[in-house]
Amino acid sequence: MTQASKSIMPVHKYKPFEPVKLDDRTWPGKTLDKTPTWCSVDLRDGNQALIEPMGSDRKHRMYDLLIKMGYKEIEIGFPSASQTDFDFCRELIDQGKIPDDVTVQVLVQCREHLIRRTFEALEGAKNVIVHFYNSTSTIQRNVVFKQDRDGIKNIAVEGAKLVKTLGDEARAKGMNVRYEYSPESFTQTELDYSVEICEAVMEVMEPTAEDPIILNLPATVEVSTPNVYADQIEFFHRTIKNREAVILSIHPHNDRGTGVAAAEFALLAGGDRIEGTLFGNGERTGNVDLITLGMNLVSQGVDAGIDFHNLPEIVKAVEYCNQLPVHPRHPYAGDLVFTAFSGSHQDAIKKGLHAIEQANSDMWDVPYLPIDPEDVGASYEAVIRVNSQSGKGGVAYIMETDHGIRMPRKLQIEFSGVVQKVTDSSGKEVTSQDIFDTFNSEYLNNTTPYGFVSHRTVPDTHASEVREITATVTKNGEEVELLGKGNGPVDAYMNVMKAETGIEAKLLDYSEHATGSGADATAVAYIEMRTPDGKTLHGVGRDPNIVSASLKAITCAFNRIIAD
Repeated sequence: MTQASKSIMPVHKYKPFEPVKLDDRTWPGKTLDKTPTWCSVDLRDGNQALIEPMGSDRKHRMYDLLIKMGYKEIEIGFPSASQTDFDFCRELIDQGKIPDDVTVQVLVQCREHLIRRTFEALEGAKNVIVHFYNSTSTIQRNVVFKQDRDGIKNIAVEGAKLVKTLGDEARAKGMNVRYEYSPESFTQTELDYSVEICEAVMEVMEPTAEDPIILNLPATVEVSTPNVYADQIEFFHRTIKNREAVILSIHPHNDRGTGVAAAEFALLAGGDRIEGTLFGNGERTGNVDLITLGMNLVSQGVDAGIDFHNLPEIVKAVEYCNQLPVHPRHPYAGDLVFTAFSGSHQDAIKKGLHAIEQANSDMWDVPYLPIDPEDVGASYEAVIRVNSQSGKGGVAYIMETDHGIRMPRKLQIEFSGVVQKVTDSSGKEVTSQDIFDTFNSEYLNNTTPYGFVSHRTVPDTHASEVREITATVTKNGEEVELLGKGNGPVDAYMNVMKAETGIEAKLLDYSEHATGSGADATAVAYIEMRTPDGKTLHGVGRDPNIVSASLKAITCAFNRIIAD
């Protein structure tokens, strides 16, 4: 590389991860159409990532939330490494807080005194998973433990022997004890060695199809593209002996920002079970996100088996427990994930929601909304919000949905321009109430210089189809009576206002609709006019009486011509 082309970043310090030689891989052609076994590690892996680890109150709140959502396997801590975790484990057991259909999991290193302490913490529990591990990667062997492959394998085997001995004693007391082993830093461990060490552990634990072992293959540090992790999982899945006696578990992290993709690919490649956290909280960039993974399944018509129907409440609970915010653009759960500010997006969403209402189908298919916001507790009111990037579709949607005003298309365009001036001036988002107040000011409450008060009509004595009108209006605050004739009240009032203002405007279009029902029903009328110089603009009127609403709309239009 010449000096002129030298990289800005020190890329010479790094080397690409070596891919797996797996030319006959099968996972790319598969579809994720079944639900994995979920295991939440929020109370252990997620907790140790917090600036301020959870105390008892927040731990219990997180645990209760996970139970409520439907998680059946929950890693509750590392009881041998922390008195807080030990005490929490005992509280759950002694207070009878573990439902019969829930299995609690605890983590422990392959060290004798830690394993013994772990079984002390679990005394009396009904369903438990003892998750033991040791690090196996090349860098950990060489730098941290300074042992060769046989030495590291011996650590795993000796740990397995003690776990099996104590586990058999617990089983004899009536506890349902299951076992899980992790070759920590699996993704940075030679694949053949990962298989070798896991098979050595299996020889000790003697799993069967009826009593399988969980082999957990963590991306302790995410070091490759997600397809490489999938290849590693498929290699292991196809190579490990006695596969029917193994529940293949995956535990991705998110160092490269592709934890969710890696998890989904790994499930396609043979994974049965997944460990992660709500919203991906965890060390460094986090664990894999169980909310996103679960909702991804739901969005494809697969039952995830977890209750996501009130994500806003779940967000509040997790933010309290973790003392960390959930990003407003977080998939499915963020405050803004269903919100459109872009004008073209708003218009498409508005039309899509209308099409759903008209369609004789319960299938969801709306532009820019992969799921129905209502399914996760989000309101449609938050779907479309208006700022300087917005257009007529968003403004029209808010006016109709929130305020019952169904503007004709040309009025939508006109009024969006009015709102645009407001947003350009402030540079900020405008609320639904801001938009309605602007509409009132521009149209419904526009009484300068003329304000419609009342009218009465009688047939003309000389032509039965002609009506004479007497209209009472305010002119600059003073009441006056105006007289005129026309083919009906609207035409007669148009003639009155043209004579009064001296403006030869032409009525181009008229429409109306009702808002509310019964005694609360109100008519809204829309008038489109062309001015003498060829411009078009609108007037809007609202009144319980449809004729009065129409005449208010005409008054509004003339006021806007005068002000233009």
